Amino acid sequence: MAREASGSTKASRFGRNKAPKQPKDPNKPGRIAQMKQAYGFAKQVDPKITQWMVGAALLTLLVMVAIGFLVGHPWYFLFLGIPLAALAAMIVMSRRTDRGAYSMIEGKPGATMAALSSIRRGGWFIEQQPIAADGRPKGQDYTNVATLYRAVGRPGVVLVAEGPTARAKKLLVEERRKVERLASGSPVHLMRVGDAEAEGQTGDVEVVPVRKLASKVQRLKPVLTKEEVAVVNKRLKAMTGAGAGVPAGMDPTRARVDRKGMRGR
Repeated sequence: MAREASGSTKASRFGRNKAPKQPKDPNKPGRIAQMKQAYGFAKQVDPKITQWMVGAALLTLLVMVAIGFLVGHPWYFLFLGIPLAALAAMIVMSRRTDRGAYSMIEGKPGATMAALSSIRRGGWFIEQQPIAADGRPKGQDYTNVATLYRAVGRPGVVLVAEGPTARAKKLLVEERRKVERLASGSPVHLMRVGDAEAEGQTGDVEVVPVRKLASKVQRLKPVLTKEEVAVVNKRLKAMTGAGAGVPAGMDPTRARVDRKGMRGR
């Protein structure tokens, strides 16, 4: 028994008793397959993506070779430039894909939620459905309905409206009064999703294209602490309730870009 105990101790020391590795999921695509899927999706949303990627890669290589000639080591900088060229092509593909994806949902009900859902860092609390709405849909047409969304983070409370201008501004003004009453001292930012031509500040409301919304929100200056953010979010969540302003029959997530679904087509 002593030998068996000592043997097991030695085995554990040398890692023989480690838990077996989990088998790989046969349905999960490999790295190359994932890259092919990503390229296929990018090709769907931007037919000229190949030209942009090749152009970015060639430009990066030319710059690196030019630097190599200047310092007297062209071959060294050529080999150094190959992975950088591939990286440049991937960056261009990502940027162009995002732009194309946003163009597909621009102007559709729920586009604001799709943009806000792309925020993955910064300690934001984002409601997963509209907190208020104004207007009645005509059948399945919700273009005449204004909806309001809310995000709470260290910069304060961000209220974003989409839909007809007058109704969107009405929702923003009414909700700001409620927020200032329940969370006095917390900054309130008013934004309305609009086209690029209307982009800019109109009074207290900033008009932002849907493709710039997430970056605009993330660039706001932090003011609150994490503890204060949690308290403010808890108060506002209690005020809103569940699904308070969602029009009957409206699916606020239907404008969300389903990249996996498109890749499988």
